[in-house]
Amino acid sequence: MVRAVGPDCTLFRPGDEVFYAGVINRSGTNAELHLVDERIVGRKPRNLTFAEAAAVPLTAITAWEGLFDRLGVPQGGGQGQTLLVIAGAGGVGSMVIQMARALTGLTVVATASRAESVQWCRDLGAHHVVDHHGDIAAQMKALGLRGANYIYSANTTAKNWAAMVDAVAPQGRILLIESQAPVDARDVMRKSVSIHWELMFTRPLFNTPDMIEQHRLLNEVAGLIEAGRMRGTMTRNLGKISAANLTQAHALVESGGMIGKVVLEDF
Repeated sequence: MVRAVGPDCTLFRPGDEVFYAGVINRSGTNAELHLVDERIVGRKPRNLTFAEAAAVPLTAITAWEGLFDRLGVPQGGGQGQTLLVIAGAGGVGSMVIQMARALTGLTVVATASRAESVQWCRDLGAHHVVDHHGDIAAQMKALGLRGANYIYSANTTAKNWAAMVDAVAPQGRILLIESQAPVDARDVMRKSVSIHWELMFTRPLFNTPDMIEQHRLLNEVAGLIEAGRMRGTMTRNLGKISAANLTQAHALVESGGMIGKVVLEDF
């Protein structure tokens, strides 16, 4: 809930219900009150609680920018092409699946291994689910797919790199969001594959001229959720923010087995 606005604000006023992800160069996201640039804020979906809405922006921005701004997937297009979503049941993957189904004609293939995560991906709209513990390229071939025109890697890059190299189609595109260990880009040279990076904090960190796009896309996501074309991804609500609950929340995320998103509340 907006408590106050600065003199140059034009998008919001006190009392507005909003959602956003903040930035990594400004403290306060785990605090009760938070200063945020209005250009990276959207209106909260009316059919979500504050807790449910809190799970959306970071993953929604990451998914949207990765699909449309970095990979260049055309909205309303993609018919006859395949998108492979690595780690489809995670927070980002959950949003990528939904956006691809709602806004493109792509065939969506997600990776998951446990029964509950496989079902989650299917419920979100994935056409197919393959096991990332197996040979992804072979599983796609068995489905009649000749390779992924687009790969959205929402998990550890180095761990999945070899599988991506095998699964990507010639002249395909790979989107990465993680860089803790190096990979050799020369592995995809033979296929003339392009590699793209997505960090949802880039626009606000560098105050880019198109920073307002995050406000616009969040409003579009809010509309999609209100129309029932997308849904929130909160699966755990640990209650009020406290040191203990923060520790538990981070432990859940670091476990690598989270489905959807975990949320804390401040009221």
